[in-house]
Amino acid sequence: MPQFNPRDITWLGFNARVLQEAMDETVPLHLRIRFLGIFSNNLDEFFRVRVAGLKRALELKDKLAVETFFDKPQRILDKINKIVIKQQEDFEKTWDKIQEEMAEQKVFIKTPKKLTEKQKEFVKKYFDEEVESNVIPILLHDHVQLPYLREKSLYLGIAMRRKDWKFETKFAIIEVPAKANGRFVILPTENPEETDIMLLEDVIAFNLPHIFSYFGYDDFKANSFKVTKDAEFDLDNDIRTSFVEKIEKGIKSRRKGKPTRFVFDKDMDKSLVEFLIKKLNLTKRDSIIPGQKIHNFRHFMDFPDVFKNYEKPIERSSFTHPEFDHEGRITDVIVKKDVLLTFPYHTFTPVIDLLREAAMDPDVKSIQITAYRLASNSKIVNALINAVRNGKEVTVMLELRARFDEENNLEWKERLEEEGVKVLVGLPNKKVHAKLCVIKKRVNNKTIQYGFVSTGNLNEKTAKIYVDHLLMTSNRAIMADINKVFNVFRKPKIDPVLALKSCNHLLVCPHFMREKIVWHIDKEIEEAKAGRKAEMIIKVNSLSDKGLIKKLYEAAEAGVEIKMIVRGIFCAVEQKTFKKKIHAISIVDEYLEHSRVMYFYNKGSEDVYLSSADWMTRNLDYRIEAAVKVTQKNLKKEMKDLLEIQLKGNVKARILDENLSNKYVKNDKKPFRSQIETYKFLKKKAIEN
Repeated sequence: MPQFNPRDITWLGFNARVLQEAMDETVPLHLRIRFLGIFSNNLDEFFRVRVAGLKRALELKDKLAVETFFDKPQRILDKINKIVIKQQEDFEKTWDKIQEEMAEQKVFIKTPKKLTEKQKEFVKKYFDEEVESNVIPILLHDHVQLPYLREKSLYLGIAMRRKDWKFETKFAIIEVPAKANGRFVILPTENPEETDIMLLEDVIAFNLPHIFSYFGYDDFKANSFKVTKDAEFDLDNDIRTSFVEKIEKGIKSRRKGKPTRFVFDKDMDKSLVEFLIKKLNLTKRDSIIPGQKIHNFRHFMDFPDVFKNYEKPIERSSFTHPEFDHEGRITDVIVKKDVLLTFPYHTFTPVIDLLREAAMDPDVKSIQITAYRLASNSKIVNALINAVRNGKEVTVMLELRARFDEENNLEWKERLEEEGVKVLVGLPNKKVHAKLCVIKKRVNNKTIQYGFVSTGNLNEKTAKIYVDHLLMTSNRAIMADINKVFNVFRKPKIDPVLALKSCNHLLVCPHFMREKIVWHIDKEIEEAKAGRKAEMIIKVNSLSDKGLIKKLYEAAEAGVEIKMIVRGIFCAVEQKTFKKKIHAISIVDEYLEHSRVMYFYNKGSEDVYLSSADWMTRNLDYRIEAAVKVTQKNLKKEMKDLLEIQLKGNVKARILDENLSNKYVKNDKKPFRSQIETYKFLKKKAIEN
């Protein structure tokens, strides 16, 4: 029996769970469309990063690849192609079914052939006034190099000829300007109850005779395609180059990444398909995937709000935590007691208000905070800038290597520094993923410190859809440890392992969090072997670290009760030697389960940690991560209750097993949808308080 499932294969199992949500007819239609967009976007990133890494390992004949990828890279790539093609078939069937249901609600995706005369005039005018200036047709020639194709863009591949012309068909491509014009165009209709939507690529296809009028072509065939490229980049070792310059250089080099996938409309002109495959230097080993008409489905995450018969249940709206449901200041509450926020059930506003208060408080001297992924119009940043303008010393640890957010973070760096914020940009070989904040104030010659530790990004946009926990606290031991972490950020040349060794209340990576997790598991093993109660509940996004998986196996063999909630990658495999099976589920629902929580029974003392780190080698050994121990008795109980609610789920919970079957949890109990029940639980606590 294998010890592990390959990480990349189990990730495809997770994306299959996302697709299940799109296939589930009990899910509101607009959310099913959104899940198709999420599935597509996830798969794009998977090919940009993971498939690209597997192909690089093959090219380099990397001897460590089997250890890194859990199997031979070529064998994994073969499995990936097989699974992806099957998932693509399921995706297309789901989209066909969704369009049938859209039609029942009188919402239609219109193609050029189905336009009314009035709509044809509208599309011509819309193209002339809004789109044409953003359209650049490029003619293709066999002896000329293929122009640079943008990695995230959608293209129209065009085959054109004259009906009375005996010569060969000519080819052209047009980049669909979705970023400039949006992907969806609402068309006028004669029936007010009907909504007609046209995709931007079809608007362009309809106007091809106009675009190429000077060539005299009268027969056009236009089909969409996209190319996914290797998105990884290496930071060179040139000591004359600053870290920021290396990031900028890496972003530029990413644009030249090798193609890892070519997806195209299966009805595309066969000669054009062969031409593009040849020009992209693709081989049979590459992912060449014929599909249906529509590609770049990620845009469908923002499908127009046109469905009239669905109203979001009012009970799902975010609400203010009861500790802050009054006129007083956030700061005054935190200096007296710890407060646990659970997003998106609790509103994110108190986090922003805390920073706004600090910005205007004359006693506040400094703010130190980490930033990984920020909202596009970040209220967090606005509060920090306001603090600087009010004379506070503000330090932001801004991780420039947050994947696919590098350009955004470079822009944030420039803006923050222009305003006088001290921006730290990370450690040379350690990505900073910890979510920390410490605020210092002086009152009557006494220093008061308070802040927070979070499981998720300080991003008010994602806080509306990501389930995360944030502990607001003035605990002196926690604040002392956060200061030690920031000291490491200020002195990137010092060894973080040595510098963070003295942290007493935070578990930090690298090294110490892994060490403490192993210590806790060993304690539970010891108790199980002695015949006493031994239990642990672990909630993470991903489980792929071989060392910790083996430790879980050891615990299961000893009889420790292990319950796991793992949203994505799950590399553990049930072993015959287990005395107690590992009970593992994955929850995929309207909100993204993003929090990381660890619970250990520990002889009844019940230790609970909130963490930024997944159980992956990259997080535990190659990043700066932080987990905070929840010490307040009522908050420990609240966290345990929240975990238990998720473990009771039998509507959106899937069983995680070595077969990656994604079977729903089924039992004879009444339906229990954990996200709805979590809302009810927290709302009830708010009312009672």
